[in-house]
Amino acid sequence: MTNDQENQVRGGKPKGHRPERAPAAEFRATEIAPADPRYADLVRGMNQRWVGRPESVRLVDSTRQVRAVVQEAVRDGKKLTIRGGGHCYEDFVFNADTQLVLDMSEMTSVYYDERFSAFAVEAGATLLDVYERLYKVWGVTVPGGMCYSVGVGGHVSGGGWGMLARQHGLIVDHLYAVEVVVVDAHGKARTVIATREKFDPNRELWWAHTGAGGGNFGAVTRYWFRSPQATGRRPEQALIKPPSEVLISALAWPWEDMTKEAFARLTRNYVAWHMADENALPGSSYSGLMSSLLLNHKSNGQIGLVSQMDATAPNAEKLLELYIAAVTEGVDIEHGPVTNTMGELKPMPQCHKPQRMPWMQATRYFGTTNNTLVDPTLRADYKSAYNKRAMTGNQIDALYEHLAHTDLENPRAMVQLSSFGCAVNSVKPWETASVHRDSRFKLLYQTYWNDPADDSANISWLRNFYEDVYQETGGVPVLDDTTDGCYINYADIDLNDPRHNASGVPWYTLYFGDNYPRLQDVKAKWDPCDHFNHRQSVRLP
Repeated sequence: MTNDQENQVRGGKPKGHRPERAPAAEFRATEIAPADPRYADLVRGMNQRWVGRPESVRLVDSTRQVRAVVQEAVRDGKKLTIRGGGHCYEDFVFNADTQLVLDMSEMTSVYYDERFSAFAVEAGATLLDVYERLYKVWGVTVPGGMCYSVGVGGHVSGGGWGMLARQHGLIVDHLYAVEVVVVDAHGKARTVIATREKFDPNRELWWAHTGAGGGNFGAVTRYWFRSPQATGRRPEQALIKPPSEVLISALAWPWEDMTKEAFARLTRNYVAWHMADENALPGSSYSGLMSSLLLNHKSNGQIGLVSQMDATAPNAEKLLELYIAAVTEGVDIEHGPVTNTMGELKPMPQCHKPQRMPWMQATRYFGTTNNTLVDPTLRADYKSAYNKRAMTGNQIDALYEHLAHTDLENPRAMVQLSSFGCAVNSVKPWETASVHRDSRFKLLYQTYWNDPADDSANISWLRNFYEDVYQETGGVPVLDDTTDGCYINYADIDLNDPRHNASGVPWYTLYFGDNYPRLQDVKAKWDPCDHFNHRQSVRLP
């Protein structure tokens, strides 16, 4: 009996899974060592702060090959890490301890699997590839992230927030099954499929991949997606349909005119709108709206507000107009077009007046039109927070002081506030591993630069900024009535360090809340010898 046959799903669902592609359709697993001219390209991700020196990179094309590489690493006692899209915000893939890198970036197939009545997506596929395939061929999609080149493997396992989240939830809310290469207590690698079906004995392994992040339990090789409300068996019925058209709006305020009072009013307006139940509860007429307030450093020259609204919703244009009016109310500075790059978004001057676009065109536009993420010298640092209640006056003052201060001159330093709520909040915190289900908006603190000589200045600035905003709770957004911890997909190793996290709340609670003990039980069952680990992986109990 093969490993795959040993891990059949029991009950009324199809047993086993789609056979792997015939060997003739695969390339052979490729070993790339330091002397190979390809090596330098394969030992770094998007963030050039993280460049590895592994003994080799193994480029694979099937679950069979993944299992063989994992077995080899276990047999030889080699530290193995896994690369998908290469967007990991910390050094979890490329670090001094890594000896073998399992590169899954060529495992990119997206297809409908009739036996599961679900769409199979290999873990190396990138988000835009998935959106294009699903929408062009079947008219459906998954509510994943905005950036085109993020790899599915890590994005999904960490929870997966995106532009359709308020309307359709997180991407993990549509995850039906996951295929994982795991290692048992005897050191044997095997392939397991875990589904969300209640009768599935492997269901807890599925649950752990709905928000615990990558590198914890095994090597994910494939996901299957089927929306929980789906009833039909045709591909067109298996997943959500995005709006055929969306409205895109992009406004900017000049920093040179931005007083502390105007900054505070704009930020409070944005926050207050998201706090209002009529805008944030599941089923709201505003569930089709996703908006980000882009609070750039003063050296950028502008502060931005970028929004996407489902254009097919009743009174969509009026709803967007009222939203913009609410956020801009009392801000006595005239807004104009977005003419500067803001984080991962390019200038959008044509969208000062809302533009109606087909959904796929808008998705490409947001995801691909900035050159930041393809800069081969890009260096970056990130931090995150969730909010259940409004930010305090002291916190907003801290935002202003650090963004207006001239101790750093970097137009790519910023904090981005982004919409949460609606469908995301319709799921209970324990129903998936993604625990932040009461939050109304989230924050991404980030800074980009290019010269290694600027590392210290940027990292220190971001640390001081973040710790000042949350100084009343030990320098981090603890899980209390106001804040709700941090996002594992925006990994931040400073949360482990009491010099930067003086709250007494451990990093794993900030990421996973009350779900952490359950994740540890999954770890103990499926990776009992801790072969899959990094500095913020789930620990054995």
